[in-house]
Amino acid sequence: MEDSERVSLEYFEGRLQAGFPSPAQGMFGDSIDLNREIITNPAATFCARVIGRSMIDAGINNGDLLIIDKSLTPSDGDIAVCFVDGEFTVKKIRHRADGVYLVPANKDFPEFRVNEESNFLIWGVVSHIVKRLNHRGQ
Repeated sequence: MEDSERVSLEYFEGRLQAGFPSPAQGMFGDSIDLNREIITNPAATFCARVIGRSMIDAGINNGDLLIIDKSLTPSDGDIAVCFVDGEFTVKKIRHRADGVYLVPANKDFPEFRVNEESNFLIWGVVSHIVKRLNHRGQ
């Protein structure tokens, strides 16, 4: 991303209480660049919007934007974007003695064992989730 396209946001230096409020006056400091904050490897990072509900118990909902890093080596338990037999899916990766499983985070969806005949590729590891909390101004 070129410098002319970057957007810097004002950064609140204090910690935000999720309990009782605390005074915030004078707590704003320099700006923060979200590109630098969430994108470690720009050449290997892309975004995709989620369609579906198979990962809701992992906090990934329909319409969420995922930041996916193709340079990360997937580990057991990572949430990844996978390519299976011509389709993309977002699932948790599980390595078991009998193979690799793609595990949803919703009890209404079955897990899937990747068999040797499948055209399977872990496309990238999900590093961040961007959520919209209100729907005004869409």
